[in-house]
Amino acid sequence: MYTDPELFIRANTSLTAPPHVPEIRLRLASEVHDLWLKTEEDLQEIGLPPPFWAFAWAGGQGLARYILDHPEEVRGKRVLDFASGSGLVAIAARLAGASEVVAADIDPWAETAIRLNAVENGVEIGFVGEDLIGRPLDADVLLAGDVFYDRDFANALVSWFGTIAAEGKRVLVGDPGRSYRPTERLEALATYEVPVTRVLEDSEVKKTTVWRFR
Repeated sequence: MYTDPELFIRANTSLTAPPHVPEIRLRLASEVHDLWLKTEEDLQEIGLPPPFWAFAWAGGQGLARYILDHPEEVRGKRVLDFASGSGLVAIAARLAGASEVVAADIDPWAETAIRLNAVENGVEIGFVGEDLIGRPLDADVLLAGDVFYDRDFANALVSWFGTIAAEGKRVLVGDPGRSYRPTERLEALATYEVPVTRVLEDSEVKKTTVWRFR
């Protein structure tokens, strides 16, 4: 069993360019099914969640693409990438000219994945491992990819995102049609056809929209 996150990540991932964001290289699972099973057997014994940090999810790829194509959204601003996972969106924001980027994720191994990925892309990313939902946003822009997959989690985010948006701060979300997406609170900014892994999704391409939370 691996207990050192860096050793585990290096042993079970390979440097890969996500298909929709080829400018960025990430340490991603080369054998998706095998890694998922391995983490269920190894990491869950020490209380860690599945390795969401090892995959470039459709919502994150779409949001990262949008940020790289529209750098004015983050240029010179302080950015929080919520539920960062691999750090894909955080890295895109830094490459697009954000003055400061903090990645937030409650999985402690995500911190190591994000650090390794940031180094590969020549950027500096901060990290916070606490649950930030409901707290004041110490940033100008909040980015979130693929977060509306669970009903209770989505409900908590709608309340939090709404409060942040009401303060005049920008909240941008990438979503490939997850079940609990609050469409009535969202304004579409761009839509992409994002290649994904069929093992994790129900297709090889996911229609993914980047939204502004109203």
